[in-house]
Parts: sequence; structure tokens; C-alpha cells
Amino acid sequence: MSDPGPTYRFLGTWRAGRSNWRLQAMTIFSLAVAFVCLASAMLVVTNLAAVRDRWSRAGRATVYLRDDASTEDIQALVKALEATQGVKKARFVSREDARSEVVQSGGDPQLAALPVDAFPSSVELAFDDTIDDEHLGVIALKLRALPSVETVETYQRWTERLSSLLRGGVTASLFLAVVVLAAVISVVASTMRLLLERRKLEVEVLRLVGATTRFVCRPFIIEGAIQGASGAAAAIVLLGVLYTIVSGRFDRELAGLLGVHPSFLPWPVMTTMVLLGALLGAATAWLSLRKAVRI
Repeated sequence: MSDPGPTYRFLGTWRAGRSNWRLQAMTIFSLAVAFVCLASAMLVVTNLAAVRDRWSRAGRATVYLRDDASTEDIQALVKALEATQGVKKARFVSREDARSEVVQSGGDPQLAALPVDAFPSSVELAFDDTIDDEHLGVIALKLRALPSVETVETYQRWTERLSSLLRGGVTASLFLAVVVLAAVISVVASTMRLLLERRKLEVEVLRLVGATTRFVCRPFIIEGAIQGASGAAAAIVLLGVLYTIVSGRFDRELAGLLGVHPSFLPWPVMTTMVLLGALLGAATAWLSLRKAVRI
């Protein structure tokens, strides 16, 4: 039997889909729920990666001073740090200044009740782009050896923790991808078999006049692709609405806490998800109907 062309296949798929719109809607909704889980995990991974990159390029450190450090030692340390290559700024923060900054930023009455002696004096350092993690580690090691220095915080531990969280998020995303794959196969396969049963008479007529298995399956494959792509697109839209609501309330707080503004999924990721949904839907429809309609 000759192929009547893509226009006929599209019109046939549209007419069949219109007659089974409730089933199509339920299928797309089920796929959207599965894709929301995957998209949410990818959103978390995207923002964790941004936070990790921001903290890895933070270019700053805090040198906490001993209680018995003299004024002369502190001034000499600040001057030596300002003259160090790669250091943009060295700012001395006294106990009083540290307490004032913490109380003003936190607004916690318990912190405000603490005495000045509870806050250590420190020197805050800002570095330029020439200072990498290895060089920063060497500087911190040398500073810790000074008699007036209690400890040095380079915030590398936070970067390592974020990297660990990022690896966990990637692992969770891969697991959810497998779950989504199973959901797409199950939902689309069941839908295709039900649609095939409803169009049994039409399929039998096509087979009697010599239609091949590929020709009979094409409208179903197109439907499967549309269902998969629509489910992924609906999941992105739903997640986008939730993201807009949440980020509108907490964007400023998260930006102040993490140093970066939360961001939604980039366009390449969203496009890939929609294409992946279409590919999975089409492949599942083809595999689930090959044996059912073969001649």
C-alpha cells in the first residue's frame, strides 16, 4: 500500500486524538507528574552547581586573631597582607565591629545579648582572580604559622560540601531519569494498546487492503511522540509556575545567604527534556505495537 503522505498521517492522528481527548489528557498528566520529579532534581542540581562555582571563585578568607595579639602585631600583619601579591583588600575587624555586624545582619536578640568578648577580632581578605585554590591554601598555611593568628577560614570546606551535595543531586537525577523512563514506557504503552483496541476496526481494514506494520503504526507513533513531548512541556510549565511563586518570596534572602540569585532551568536543558519526552514516547509506541499489528 502506498504512503498517502505526512498530511494524511497528521490529520488521522489529530482526528483520533480529538476523539480520545480524555485519555490523551490523562496520559499527558501522568507523564507530566513523572517529568516534574526529574525537572525538579535538575533544577536543584543547576542551582547547586551555580552556588559551588560562586563559592569556589569567592576569592576571600578570614584570618581570626588570638586574644593576646597586640595592636602593633595586627597593624604589621595587615600591612604585610596588603603588600602580598594577589590580595586586593585586607580589612581589620575588631571585636566591637564584629559584634555590631552580626547583630545588625541577624537581628537575633540572643546574639545581641552576647558580650563583646564573645566575638573574635579578625582580618578579612579579598583576592583577585590570580589566586586559585592551591595558592590560597599555601597562603592560609603560612598565616596559621604566625603567632598572632588563631586560625584561617578559606571557606573551601563549604565548596567541598557543595560538591558532595552536587554529586548526590546528579545521582538522584540519574535515578529519577530511570524512574521517568519506566513511567513513560508503562503509560505510553498502555495508552497505545488501548487506542489500538478502540481503533481495531480501522486497523483491520488497513491490513486487509495491504497496509504494512510500519504504515499502521505511524499515527500511533506520532501520538506517542506528542504525548511524551506534551508531558515534558507541561512539567516544565508547572515547575516554572512553582519556581516563580517561591523565588518571588525568597529570592532576596537566598541571594544574600548564598551569594547567587536562584535561576530556572536553562533553555538547552528544557529543550532536551521535551525532545527526550518525544523520543521516548515515539519509541515506546513503536515497540509496544509492533507485535500487536504485525501481519
